[in-house]
Amino acid sequence: MTIHVLPLPGYAVRVSALALAGLGVVGLGLSASALANDVEEAAKTEAWTPVPPTVAVGVDGVPSDATRLFDGRSLAAWEGENGGAAGWRIADGAMTVVPGGGGVRTKASFCDVQLHVEWRAPAEPGGMDGQDRGNSGIFLQQRYEVQVLDSYDNPTYANGQAASVYKQYAPLVNASRAPGEWQSYDILYTAPVFEDGELSRPAAVTVLHNGVLVQHDVEIQGTTEWIGAPSYAEAHGCAPLLLQDHDAKVSYRNIWVREL
Repeated sequence: MTIHVLPLPGYAVRVSALALAGLGVVGLGLSASALANDVEEAAKTEAWTPVPPTVAVGVDGVPSDATRLFDGRSLAAWEGENGGAAGWRIADGAMTVVPGGGGVRTKASFCDVQLHVEWRAPAEPGGMDGQDRGNSGIFLQQRYEVQVLDSYDNPTYANGQAASVYKQYAPLVNASRAPGEWQSYDILYTAPVFEDGELSRPAAVTVLHNGVLVQHDVEIQGTTEWIGAPSYAEAHGCAPLLLQDHDAKVSYRNIWVREL
């Protein structure tokens, strides 16, 4: 019996050497021995282990290996930014800043993460504009801020608007929705590495704002400062995530994290 093998562009032909040995093969210019040799050579670059673990994604979009930090009901994963109870208000599946009450931070510490956060600036700006309108922030390792701000038709300095790495990188585009509408950040963060107290590798971050890429693997220059230059003056390890109180009633919901 003769089998005619017709390779198609973009498709790998899997034929065992044993099968080829017992059958006559007529390919497009390929003998059975040549095709068997190609199969053996191709197998040398096939990696079958380790097998990636299976991650299921529910209808709510949360991966099965993620840690839910806020599910709309409890602040059990959070505490005040200086310790003690988290004092933010919970209503309608969201937690909201209590202006003047301080920020909140996770009880757990994190290094490299995939972080999903949904947030909403107040529907009524109350005559505020610029940095006073819907201001908050997400601090990675309590030091490196991805800015939260109502940047919908609200001019301010570019490296301080929504989705900026505060005072370091303006977002590539302004993907902001109107005040009162829910928005999302998906953040991929690589923590800095220190060796013997000195910086060995700076932090880096990628941010998607409402599904739009706005920060692409940018190198964080150090702590995000309001006044002064950023620096890595303090070596540190894993640390909590912090949500900022900046005197605006910004709300958060559906927060989850995957450790990388």
